[in-house]
Amino acid sequence: MRAIDLRSDTVTRPTPAMRSAMAQAELGDDVFGEDPTVNTLEERMAALFGMEAALFCPSGTMTNQIAVNVHTRPGDEVLCEEGAHVYRYEGGGMMANSGCSVKFLPAERGRFTAEAVEAAVNDRAHAYLANSRLVVVENTVNRGGGTVWNIAEVRRIRTACDRLGLGLHLDGARLFNAMIADGSTPADWGRTCHSISICLSKGLGAPVGSVLLGTHAFIHQARRVRKRLGGGMRQAGMLAAAGLHAMDHHVGRLAEDHLRAQRIGKIISEQPWCARVLPVETNIIIYDLRPETDAKEHVAALASEGVLCFAIGPRQVRMVTHLDIDDDAVDRTITILRKMKP
Repeated sequence: MRAIDLRSDTVTRPTPAMRSAMAQAELGDDVFGEDPTVNTLEERMAALFGMEAALFCPSGTMTNQIAVNVHTRPGDEVLCEEGAHVYRYEGGGMMANSGCSVKFLPAERGRFTAEAVEAAVNDRAHAYLANSRLVVVENTVNRGGGTVWNIAEVRRIRTACDRLGLGLHLDGARLFNAMIADGSTPADWGRTCHSISICLSKGLGAPVGSVLLGTHAFIHQARRVRKRLGGGMRQAGMLAAAGLHAMDHHVGRLAEDHLRAQRIGKIISEQPWCARVLPVETNIIIYDLRPETDAKEHVAALASEGVLCFAIGPRQVRMVTHLDIDDDAVDRTITILRKMKP
């Protein structure tokens, strides 16, 4: 029987309908701006969020790193939460690609406040301090357990950024999960942030791809940085077609992933080896094990029963529901979880 892969929502495989859309995509050379399917995706995403322009890239890491590079100059400082993907899981890219230092903001499950931003900004009159230049918000918050940001707080952060001369970038790798959960709209977020990164290969189920959104001037510079990083693709319309199909068919169904994650989280919370489950708001389940249970051993025991997940700390485990996890997979997972011993 095929393993139940809860390691990430990046493990999804294109559906037959998505493969068909990819095979039938109209193609051209995207570096020349001549791939009609890429152009359609970029135009559609920009219009959806009410932003001026968009850029299709291979990955969310690339769209985040391009955004940092365009917003900053070497020696500038980026403000984010210490578990933020842009800092923790992008290979030191902010430092290596853009020469930026990083300051961590105090946060609750990955969410910080406008007051925290204001308190952290360096005085630009002092030459010995780095210029605080960019704030990065991640929605949903991966290490927070799929936490959803309150858009009202992000608007307060934007107001503070505008007053203090900072950019505000939204790492929206799972933004559609957040919008399904809280009812906010793409236009709401487009009005709130200077730039947004949208990943197509997580909850939306495309095999690859991410879209960066911003002003015409911002995306013009982003296109130059993409080329420098090796992200200029040629007949990329086959990949863009997967993103278009995902937008048409895979957004509303994210609610199913959330319900399945909640079912799994509830069962985990009832097991004797579980110390705590973070509130399950979207499709990510993070739980802490009791002191006598080692996370790596726990994950290995689950894998031996056919359930794949990640240890993200000595006593902490993450599971993620997605397009390829149906109710039968959840039922099987629950049966296996109930068999686990401390």
